[in-house]
Amino acid sequence: MTTQKLADRVAIVTGAGGGLGAECARVLASHGARLAIVDINEEAALSVAEELKRAGHEAIAIQTDVSSESDVKAMIERVEESFGQIDILHNNAAVLSVEQRKLDRDICNLDMAAWDRAIAVNLRGAVLCSKYAIPVMLKRGRGSVIFATSGLGAQGDLSLTGYASSKAALNMLPKLVAAQYGKLGIRGNAVQIGLAPSENAHSSMPTELLDILRDNHLTPELGTPRQIADVVAFLASDESSFVTGTTVVADGGFGSHTPSLVAMREFFAKSGGGSM
Repeated sequence: MTTQKLADRVAIVTGAGGGLGAECARVLASHGARLAIVDINEEAALSVAEELKRAGHEAIAIQTDVSSESDVKAMIERVEESFGQIDILHNNAAVLSVEQRKLDRDICNLDMAAWDRAIAVNLRGAVLCSKYAIPVMLKRGRGSVIFATSGLGAQGDLSLTGYASSKAALNMLPKLVAAQYGKLGIRGNAVQIGLAPSENAHSSMPTELLDILRDNHLTPELGTPRQIADVVAFLASDESSFVTGTTVVADGGFGSHTPSLVAMREFFAKSGGGSM
């Protein structure tokens, strides 16, 4: 279901050249927002922007390295010049390529260049985009800043040390935005995203791994990009006008239960001890 609840809004989505970022851009546009598609991959950003325009939406593509202050400053200036305002900033950009995963390992085997890259893109990038977008929002006395975080920022795991640390820090940023600018009309929130891969991502993950993850969800299936994008649209709109300074968890219950839940469910099923 779509509405025009964002009809008078301009939204920036970083890392929007594909995957979850592109889906968030599509959903925000379907609710009436004008979009700035921001990505380090210019070709990918242009492709998404053209797709939106073919569907009747207003969109521009801007190549940006969010870890570069000069790039971010220029991007924000172009968005304001193009649309005259900024109302929504979704800090979605993150580095999690196959090569990055190979290097961003456990602490003892961590490649520090991979650590630096994770912090630069995931954390510094979100801070830079917020630093330059919020002053434009303040001109209109309203704005929604959204940060994409992860369960890896709340729970320990075997690898991705830099990614997890950057995502943990992102849980603090909405609190700071809300505390510092809330009385001026700016809201800050984060979305703790669970496993919601696009269809093509499923084929790149071992079936056994997907089964393990599915078993630990409290929903019948894994998430979809659209389910996450709907949460982002909610936080972008006035429907969430009394929600700020917090992290909304959209992970199918993955992070809400004890680590022993799956094994206990199997135990009770085998022993006939109930429907668990």
